[in-house]
This record gives sequence, structure tokens and C-alpha cells, in this order.
Amino acid sequence: MPIAMPPHTRQDRTALFGERPLQSMPGCPRIAYEYAGAGETIVFLHGIGGNRSNWAEQLQHFSRQYKAVAWDARGYGNSDDYNGPCDFNALSQDLVRLLDHLEVDKAHCVGLSMGGRILMDFCANYPERVQSLVLAGSFPSFGRSLGLEQRQEFIRLRREPLQAGKKISDMATELIASLAGPYATNAMLLKMRQSIEALHPDSYLKTLESTLSFDRTAALALIRVPTLLLYGEFDTLVTPSAGKQVQALMPNAQYHVIRSVGHLMNIEAPVEFNRVVGDFVLLHARACAS
Repeated sequence: MPIAMPPHTRQDRTALFGERPLQSMPGCPRIAYEYAGAGETIVFLHGIGGNRSNWAEQLQHFSRQYKAVAWDARGYGNSDDYNGPCDFNALSQDLVRLLDHLEVDKAHCVGLSMGGRILMDFCANYPERVQSLVLAGSFPSFGRSLGLEQRQEFIRLRREPLQAGKKISDMATELIASLAGPYATNAMLLKMRQSIEALHPDSYLKTLESTLSFDRTAALALIRVPTLLLYGEFDTLVTPSAGKQVQALMPNAQYHVIRSVGHLMNIEAPVEFNRVVGDFVLLHARACAS
């Protein structure tokens, strides 16, 4: 039985996400995105409970020096829903379509959580399109990277409430508590709630199902582009120790822990996140220019 959409019209969601003009990439499904600035392109990919609005502070900051782009993945935000199951290969192909649409040969790519998993797949299959790579709070395998209790809690908080007939809004409070760090402000928590309540339940469930079987552990060894691994000090989903396991598979990758934050580090510590990512991207933008 289909799950009802949350009471957000397309116009409501556009107003929620910001004042930048909403862009649309034609095709099936149609992908919504926004951008600001000019120069080398840096693309931001949101997490499983997110949308492009999660990157508002990053677009504002990075647009001073780059063309900063944030999308709504298929089935999220203002992008179209789609038929059939979620497929991370299809998400990677959506990103290829977006870069082609923007007439960008190579981009700096930043992915949080699910966004990072998309990039693990994308970078292994399309390395020539990636100038530098930032994986924030991401694991390469649901089964291997998370412990049994973590996997059970992940499913309990996300899939079970919707399968029991609850609304997205009914699960938001407990889900936010599992993601936020101890110092998250009320304004940050509100951003998280707005993001979760804008989810498309059917598409969200399909993404969850695909995540449970996701495993790109072997693909990490194929990634040769400059890579930065970011983890939140108080992230209980993808812990800093789990990040060390990822680094062991990518020995040339840089590893950094952002202090005092949970899973959504770009929302909880935007200044520090922007500084660390900005330094990394600038280093490799200069290297490529040389």
C-alpha cells in the first residue's frame, strides 16, 4: 500500500530550501539542483535523510571561489520519484548526467553519508570525472562496517516506523536524537527536522532497502583520486573508529575528525567543515592547475 507524501507542495519545498533559483536537469527521472558562483565545480551530495537544503551554508561559502552545486537525488526534494528499486549504479549515472548537463568534465565531489556511498560507486566507475573526493560520515558496507546493534538500530529508527504505518513526522524526533551531537543547537535541530519531514516516504524506503545490501568495500581500492575522509567525534552511526577502517582500505587518503559533532557535521559545524574541505579542495585545485 503506497505511503502518503508529507504535506509539502513543490512550491513549499522550494521556499524551504532557499532563495537560489531552482534548476532542473531533464531526463528520467528529472533531477533538481541549485548552484551559486563560478569557477571550478564542487558538487555536494546529501545523505539518506536529506536534500539539497542541507548544503545551504556550503553553497554560500564555496560560491565565493567555485561553482558550488547541490542536487536533490532521485526521489528526494524537488527531484522526481522513479519506478523500480533504488540502484546506486543508477544514482552514479544521474551524477554523470548532471555533470554532462553542467558541461563539466571534472568536479570536486563532496558526499555526506549516503552521498559518500554514491561517490564510492561513482569514483570507482568514473574516476576521470573526479578531481578530488571528500567522503564525510560514510561507510562502504552496511553489513561489514556496522556492528549488529548498529544495524538493528538503523533499521528500527528508519524502516520499521514507516512499515508500521507511521508518518515521517512521527519518527523525526527519535531519528534526530540518534544523529545529532551533544552540542547541536535548536536551530540546527530544526534544520534536521525540516529535512526529514520533506522526505518522500516511498522513495526513502527504496533507498533504505538498497542501503542494507550496499557493499563497495572492494571498490575503495580502485579509487586513486585525492581523497579526504571526514568523521564526527560523536557520530554513533559511522564512528571515527569505523572511519579508520575505511582509511585502512584507502592508505593514501587523508583522515580527519571534526570535534564536538554528530553525523551531520556540515550542519553542526559549518565553519570547521568548510575550512577543512576548503583547504583540501584548494590544494588539489592548485595541483591540477599546475
